[in-house]
Amino acid sequence: MAYGVAPLLSRGIDGSGQTVVLPELAEPPSSHGVIYTDIRQDLAAFDSRFGLPPATLRVVNSIAGSKSPYLAGTEEMEDTEMVHAIAPGAALDVVPVPQDAESSSADFAAAITKAIQGGVALHAAVISISASGGEHLLTRAEVAGMNAALEQAREQHVTVVASSGDTGAISDNGPPRQVSLPGSDPLVLAAGGTTLDATWATGTYHGEMAWNEGAQASGGGYSSLFPRPAYQDGLARIGATRGVPDVAANADSATAMALDISGGGLYPAQGTSAATPLWAGVIALADQQAGNPLGFINPALYAIARGPAYHQAFHDVVTGDNSVIWPTGVYTGYTAGPGWDPVTGWGSPDAQYLVPLLAHTARSRA
Repeated sequence: MAYGVAPLLSRGIDGSGQTVVLPELAEPPSSHGVIYTDIRQDLAAFDSRFGLPPATLRVVNSIAGSKSPYLAGTEEMEDTEMVHAIAPGAALDVVPVPQDAESSSADFAAAITKAIQGGVALHAAVISISASGGEHLLTRAEVAGMNAALEQAREQHVTVVASSGDTGAISDNGPPRQVSLPGSDPLVLAAGGTTLDATWATGTYHGEMAWNEGAQASGGGYSSLFPRPAYQDGLARIGATRGVPDVAANADSATAMALDISGGGLYPAQGTSAATPLWAGVIALADQQAGNPLGFINPALYAIARGPAYHQAFHDVVTGDNSVIWPTGVYTGYTAGPGWDPVTGWGSPDAQYLVPLLAHTARSRA
């Protein structure tokens, strides 16, 4: 595999003993002619096709109270299958959140906050959040509530990974130029997107560039809400505020990992919502190697990236940008470059080197 996971799996580092919590929209039986699938059947088909062990799946329905908790859309299928491919020994706890989470900023903030609190209550090692919303949409109280839940996650040694968004230098909600929550909170590991060049048959890594398809691109930029965290001090391209993302992974459907919809065949993973669960899986591997959940890993991860092992532990993405075309015009974004940048962060993982380094570094800094 291009991201160096296979050598770890061969040594038994597969995420065993760790739980990844995945907040997902509770799906209705049907919507506008779309028929949703059963996540249990999707995972079983995925495991059968790719020779993976059966997934340890639990749906925790306490937030949404869904009448059909196992119905899944493509987002839920992508999140669960991506984590299971990277960390097949990790348990998956899907937490449905209400459909109205997309209807207003208040509902979005409430759903994310409850999902984080729920993940902490479930003793998660990692919480993986693919949803995102522009900073300008949320009130100070909504941001504070979300941040308080993230503080609770940090205190309980839970790593929270979130998408940086799929519309480049603007949020998924549209202009102005901005970054998105919850990824822009300094207590979150924000995942951006790349386009991966690898050999199809073997997964041999050849290179990457920033993901950009015109109207979709890796979310990134600088927060208007959060000051620069200490772990970003001294970066060449940082300013006075939090820079996003921290890391990245493949988000391009043309070069993506294949997913399996039960009865529907293969489907490509896509967007930073594919990069996010991939990183959640990598962290679950590091948690297992460390012998305990590593929790808030950003300081340790940045310490590794600033050190001599950077080009072993990461693939530095140095080409591409996140300018986007929107109905109201072209919004100029940022460019990728050596080291950290506000398009792909530090880059994508080479897990065979990063995982043991992260397990050691985070444990020694605790």
